Amino acid sequence: MSDAIKHECGLAMIRLLKPLNYYKEKYGTPLYGLYKLQLLLQKQRNRGQDGAGIATIKLDCPPGTRYISRKRTNSPQYLKDLFDQVYTHFQDVSADQLQDADWLKANKPYTGELLMGHLRYGTHGLNTIETCHPFLRLNNWISRNLVVAGNFNLTNVDELFDELVELGQYPKERSDTVTVMEKIGHFLDDEVQRLFNWFNPEGYSHQEVNALIAEHLDVKRVLQRASRKFDGGYAMAGFIGHGDAFVLRDPNGIRPAFYYQDDEVVVMTSERPAIQTAFDVKWDTIKEIEPGHALIIKKNGQVEEVPCKDQQERKACSFERIYFSRGTDRDIYLERKKLGSLLAKRVLEEVNYDFDNTLFSFIPNTAEVAFYGLVEGVNDELNRYKKEQIMSSNGSLTEEALDRIIKMKPRVEKLAVKDAKMRTFIADDTVRGGLVSHVYDVTYGIVKNEIDTLVLLDDSIVRGTTLRDSIIQSLSRLKPKKIIIVSSAPQIRYPDCYGIDMSKMKRFVAFKALVSLLEKNNKEHMLEEVYEKCKAQQGKPDEEIINYVKDLYAEFSYEEISDEISAIVTPPNTKPEIKVIYQTIEGLHEACPNNNGDWYFSGDYPTPGGHRVINTSFINYMEKNDVRAY
Repeated sequence: MSDAIKHECGLAMIRLLKPLNYYKEKYGTPLYGLYKLQLLLQKQRNRGQDGAGIATIKLDCPPGTRYISRKRTNSPQYLKDLFDQVYTHFQDVSADQLQDADWLKANKPYTGELLMGHLRYGTHGLNTIETCHPFLRLNNWISRNLVVAGNFNLTNVDELFDELVELGQYPKERSDTVTVMEKIGHFLDDEVQRLFNWFNPEGYSHQEVNALIAEHLDVKRVLQRASRKFDGGYAMAGFIGHGDAFVLRDPNGIRPAFYYQDDEVVVMTSERPAIQTAFDVKWDTIKEIEPGHALIIKKNGQVEEVPCKDQQERKACSFERIYFSRGTDRDIYLERKKLGSLLAKRVLEEVNYDFDNTLFSFIPNTAEVAFYGLVEGVNDELNRYKKEQIMSSNGSLTEEALDRIIKMKPRVEKLAVKDAKMRTFIADDTVRGGLVSHVYDVTYGIVKNEIDTLVLLDDSIVRGTTLRDSIIQSLSRLKPKKIIIVSSAPQIRYPDCYGIDMSKMKRFVAFKALVSLLEKNNKEHMLEEVYEKCKAQQGKPDEEIINYVKDLYAEFSYEEISDEISAIVTPPNTKPEIKVIYQTIEGLHEACPNNNGDWYFSGDYPTPGGHRVINTSFINYMEKNDVRAY
């Protein structure tokens, strides 16, 4: 994605099902779980660059000993700094002690059987250590302690916050993470108290009641009650102080969650390849947590995946497949190739099948897999073209002409390379803009001046500013006849509210194109009409809100919007013709049939809160309020 946006966080969780001595004997170290957690986070580092944190819990520790450990950092070198700080606790340990599992568990932090890690992409707010996950809710009652981390955004945090206040709580902030933790914590307290009241009259000591609470605690019931009004996309992981663990996924499956279990470990991550790499297991042994389900691991090692919320229509985030998740996942790799191949025919029609004078490339590196698909699709189209040429000749082709047809192939080159980011304190906008335009290096000497058409594939185009201010300017220096920018994702028309930092409509180049077309066609009055309809919906229940912005887009064809975007991203005084081609929503669904969440493209939100967000976002645009819509 040439436009940098902040997006999904990353989760990793491990439950060691054997005593630490088992891992020392089999794998050579009692710190097996800690090393595996580090690897899981390293293999998902694409999911968060604003901070990281881990938390561990030791099972069956005697009272008076520290059994919960947590470390967080917002350092620029977040993963290195995080584990450097963790490993400082082992610097004074002798070689014998480092191999003594019982001694380490009794004397050193981060040696627990439950381990959780989180990578943070801050979609809003401050990037302080306090905003990094995991979050702790501490209590002297072991079963009331709660550790929570997640990859989520909720659309109705204010409503949930108000409910907490009505329950008598006094939350310290309004963030969705704290609200979620306190919501779960409230019903955890309630469940613990219920069990205490049940067992206490039976004559058990309070210490015995603690053990009975741990054994009988109904984690599913806690999660069902806590999440009843959650509206959003989420994968939430949690530990309860005595040793129960859980992962809860939203009913539409918007946010990803995968897990693997055997007789040694249970491990959960946001991306499947991280588990494959860290534990050397086959992809088909890794399961996806079903939407609306929770993976619950009891202290005794019992593992089950249970329904917690009514499962809704699957709307897994398609951006995970297009861009966010690493392409090392088998399914994602094939889907990205398909996204590219589906664009081949439209691209060739645009260049009039002129293979001699068309040069194919991609930017940025994350678009590489889709580019392979585009090239395969172009080759397939070329083979059909060759066949038609040969068949239509009825055997009249000379050997020279036949050789020329057979040797035809796409010209594929590496045209643009992102250079190191340049920083400047220069205040002059012209000078700064000149530096920005050189963020990308280009390969000189292979483009035929004023003859060649350049086809450049991108993952997606959000704002278009990088295209206008850098990429197209850089490519124009190669003096092509025409530049075609191809997006493997459809036009991003609507805000997201389930994890991606895209809530301000004024930033979307597709929306800018819409407004421009309305003005050019003397239809700008429709903006006011839709604004009045949106204002009239304020205060209505989310379920009754209609996305009236779709009416504006319906005034123009997909191609008309694309053409207007082409004009917007064309820098002043640019000589080559600029054309932008987008993937269609139909093509997206064909390539990614199991991840059909497309609300940022279609405006069809999977939860009621999404319709409130688009309503608020458009009102903010019309009222010139530069704030988030949720």
